[in-house]
Amino acid sequence: MSRPEVQAPPEIFYNDEEARKYTSSSRIIQIQAKLSERALELLALPDDGVPRLLLDIGCGSGLSGETLSENGHQWIGLDISQSMLSVALEREAEGDLILGDMGQGLGFRPGVIDGAISISAVQWLCNADKSSHEPRLRLKAFFGSLYRCLARGARAVFQVYPESVAQRELILSFAMRAGFAGGVVVDFPHRIPCAHLWSTVLTTATPKAIGADEESCSEDETSEDEENETVCISDRHRPRKKQKITKKGKGREWVLRKKEQMRKRGNVVPPNTKYTARKRKARF
Repeated sequence: MSRPEVQAPPEIFYNDEEARKYTSSSRIIQIQAKLSERALELLALPDDGVPRLLLDIGCGSGLSGETLSENGHQWIGLDISQSMLSVALEREAEGDLILGDMGQGLGFRPGVIDGAISISAVQWLCNADKSSHEPRLRLKAFFGSLYRCLARGARAVFQVYPESVAQRELILSFAMRAGFAGGVVVDFPHRIPCAHLWSTVLTTATPKAIGADEESCSEDETSEDEENETVCISDRHRPRKKQKITKKGKGREWVLRKKEQMRKRGNVVPPNTKYTARKRKARF
């Protein structure tokens, strides 16, 4: 079976029929519960008995939210599928539900969310379902708004099924550009790649390495055991604004090189003459 994200946009793929079929599957409910428990574990929330306000991105019919509620937390669910949210209302999900597109950014006030999880949703941003969709811009809008709405030191955990290593790196790169630091946790690394469980763990503060003992790690070191493996990513912070660079005049060699590149691409380029790249007098 082909991946759902390549068949149709999420709001179309998860129609009324698919939403009810998804929610009524005992196997999917069991898997969703386990993934949500794992995401909640990686959030590493303080064990002080105080309920936290969490964000469930791509909440669907509220299966992940049930796990959050059972652990005593309040949550807000965001999803683009009206059919999925309708099923969540029928099931009397305890969280507040919002119909919205995460690729357009999250409209929450800065610093109000104590943590965020997302189960099998973020990879949808890597597809251009409409002519107006540009995956890089959608990832930038999503991670930038998520970074702003999270409290300082809060974590975000995304369980994803990347289509390729390049797609995984694309997601991580835009998360790091937004200011996050963190890495990738691979559960069951000794299985075949399609059976891996990839979790991206991001934090808004300088993190410790992601692992069972929270020990520090370097870019060249990874920790692994029979159950899971951690791929560490170097800390990244918000990039400084690019300084304006004054462009200098282009010489004859630069012009000739550019014209040769254009010819190799099959473009029609005027022949080189003694007048190529000559200096012209300024026009007033």
